[in-house]
Amino acid sequence: MSATVAVLGPGAVGGALAVPLALGGARVVCVARPETAQAIRREGLTLDRPGEVLHARPESTDVLLDRVDLLLVTVKAPALDDALDRVAARPETVLPLLNGLEHVETIRRRLGGRVVAGSIARLEAYRDGPTHVVQTTPAPFVTVTSPVELLRDAGFDVRVEPDERIVLWEKVVRLAPLAAATAITQRSLGELRSDPDWRSTLEDAVDEACAVAAADGVVLNPQAQWEILDAMPPTVTTSAARDAAAGRPTELDAIVGGVVRAANRLGVPVTTLERLLDEAEERCRPRSR
Repeated sequence: MSATVAVLGPGAVGGALAVPLALGGARVVCVARPETAQAIRREGLTLDRPGEVLHARPESTDVLLDRVDLLLVTVKAPALDDALDRVAARPETVLPLLNGLEHVETIRRRLGGRVVAGSIARLEAYRDGPTHVVQTTPAPFVTVTSPVELLRDAGFDVRVEPDERIVLWEKVVRLAPLAAATAITQRSLGELRSDPDWRSTLEDAVDEACAVAAADGVVLNPQAQWEILDAMPPTVTTSAARDAAAGRPTELDAIVGGVVRAANRLGVPVTTLERLLDEAEERCRPRSR
């Protein structure tokens, strides 16, 4: 019997995972708002990624009533609390793939059970309508604290890192500076890298984020983080920047604010990150409708 995977939030990240999982033989249930669930039920999900267009017909619902083997939580941080209200049955395993540092404990409190911390990298994707996801990068890289064979079976590159703090910090030390800078400037990574002032600001912010991680027991080399940023395509931007441009709520508080709160708790000065957060929040206030 096929394993059952529920995807809470079948947006850009959720859709990029749901389609390969369904095509790989898993029973996939997308859990979404009623209008999105109806659209998926009617049209299925299409994933347009480099070199191919994939289509799957997962199940969909607005409330998860049945126990599943794996629940992927792929909503954005501002939507997390409301999304968790849609989970009425305790899953066997929960894998959150949100950005930030604080969401894992929130999910543990709300859902209980086995929560496997995870992060997803090398994925740039956006939703072009409720049933169409466009992925502009190759296959994503998933880091988890415990093996999740369903992801490997669907063709994803999975690395197991038993320390939950490492899983979360390894991504956020780069993402926090980049999310703030792209949201403030609406410029790509390549444009920021080539601007001496912004590059210096980002270097300082990465140094600060790595210092906070070290105080939390995770030693990460700032130069190594810059080598990763320098190797990324120049066109890369962030979902925080796209959300800010569209006037939607952003993940800046979860990503950058989470690092600043950790710094305050651990007694680490982060003046550059605090300034970036203040400027980003001022410029990126959601527009009233």
